[in-house]
Amino acid sequence: MNPRPHHLPTALLIAILMATAPAFLHAQRDYTADSIAFVNADWHNDTLDGFFYKHHHFMHRQVFNSNQFFSIIEIPSGSTSCLSFAADSILTPVTAFASRDSALAAINGSFFDMRTGIPVCYLRINGKELGENTPSTTDSIHRKYYQNATIRLLPTRRPRFLKPDSIRNAERLLPDSNIMTAGPMLIQKGIDTPQRLDRRFVYGRHNRTAIGLKPDGTVVMVVADGRHRGEAEGLSLPELTRIMRWLGCCDAVNLDGGGSTTMYIKGRGTDGVVNNPSDNGRFDPSGQRRVANAILVVKRPRKR
Repeated sequence: MNPRPHHLPTALLIAILMATAPAFLHAQRDYTADSIAFVNADWHNDTLDGFFYKHHHFMHRQVFNSNQFFSIIEIPSGSTSCLSFAADSILTPVTAFASRDSALAAINGSFFDMRTGIPVCYLRINGKELGENTPSTTDSIHRKYYQNATIRLLPTRRPRFLKPDSIRNAERLLPDSNIMTAGPMLIQKGIDTPQRLDRRFVYGRHNRTAIGLKPDGTVVMVVADGRHRGEAEGLSLPELTRIMRWLGCCDAVNLDGGGSTTMYIKGRGTDGVVNNPSDNGRFDPSGQRRVANAILVVKRPRKR
């Protein structure tokens, strides 16, 4: 999914937004009941090879006055599993990325041009640069709004998150072999990142994919289905931020979403797909979109 900005005069844009934006722009809601429903839900829990997987279908408008379907992976600190990035020069299903690299689990990664398959955010895998940040004409001098969060994989293949410099490809200065830029940043060092409310990409409800980190080092990967009326309405970015905070994240990054949103778990779901991607218009696992890159959960290599 490659969000595109709207080119409207500022005064007109603000007037339209205040008239059409959802309630969270007009007044602060009390989300206590939502958080209680989320945390105390009867989650389906599964302990897998080095990580935990859980999912739940919220009906009766329990969360954000809407129906939602969440799939969540948690990788504890010290786990035998770690992360890896995967990409290809042609658009590829998340399941194919996972199968090719013998992954235990996977989610879709960062943004890309759906016509060409070329990444539109910086991407480096095993030391090779595969994508750069496309320049912006509306967000800043160099970067687009969804290019302001960077995921670095340390030599241990555990992630760290940072908000990069505004220079277009500042990531080139980082020493890491594996870097993926996406965004926006949702939470940084325990503080919610303010979001631009003049973007439908921000306040509209869509399928969402995110990755975060808890203070104890646990990695959290979240997929929220969307665009399924009556089944899963999707989330705005402020709502996604709340979900990541309710899961205990001190850092969190939004990844590509919309029809790209997919979670794979080996041996689970339908051919490994455990959520309900929306590209086929049905609430089932068969609507997977081909994407440019993915984040994989793999077995940690043994030390020689």
